[in-house]
Amino acid sequence: MHKTPDMFAEAPMDFRTDEAPATPLPMGRLPSYIADHRKRLRERFMQGGAQALPEYELLELILFRAIPRRDVKPLARALMDKFGDFNRVLTAPPQRLQDVKGVGDAVITELKIIEAAAHRMARARVMQQHVLSGWDALLDYCHTTMAHRETEQFRVLFLDRKNTLIADEEQAKGTVDHVPVYPREVAKRALEVNASALILVHNHPSGDPTPSPADLAMTEQINAACAALGLVLHDHLIIGKSRELSFRSEGYL
Repeated sequence: MHKTPDMFAEAPMDFRTDEAPATPLPMGRLPSYIADHRKRLRERFMQGGAQALPEYELLELILFRAIPRRDVKPLARALMDKFGDFNRVLTAPPQRLQDVKGVGDAVITELKIIEAAAHRMARARVMQQHVLSGWDALLDYCHTTMAHRETEQFRVLFLDRKNTLIADEEQAKGTVDHVPVYPREVAKRALEVNASALILVHNHPSGDPTPSPADLAMTEQINAACAALGLVLHDHLIIGKSRELSFRSEGYL
């Protein structure tokens, strides 16, 4: 099968650890060219919103907080070059972020705070909502949380009798092209949360949401396990980088 917190344990953080060794700045002030650049970026953002900035400059705004005393444009460019786009920078594993020169704990923490906030906002739009009438919001949530991960993740969305989303749980993580899924465990968990129906979701890090033979076989097994317990499998969504595939829409269910 094709196959991605709490990361924020409170601890003292030295936000200077990821600065390159540098000559102390006079009176603790930024050089004017850096201060002016930061001011201009903030003004453009406040006046025009995120659409007024290219992705690397939006990333600079985040890095300003983590690295207050040097030019962060080279680091923003390096991160974009390594991971490809803004979303993949935010969702990159900490271990891979650390491979980029200039990235330390402060940078990783800022990026992961932004990622967690994006997930929390998207999740709030779908939890305790009627899923089938709010399908677009559900797809937005799935893309926000899964589309840019580098490894596969398998989630189950549990619904009550009114098709209201009552639980959203990650069942397994895997490698870049495989994640282990156990159909009986999925059905058992549905009974534990008192669900009447469910939606399966997993991502394809390759970006192509076309189902593999293993995807099809696993879905059939889970559907059979659900039917035996009186549960309804509404859909299985495969999330690619820019689009998704619905088993229901494609006739696989």
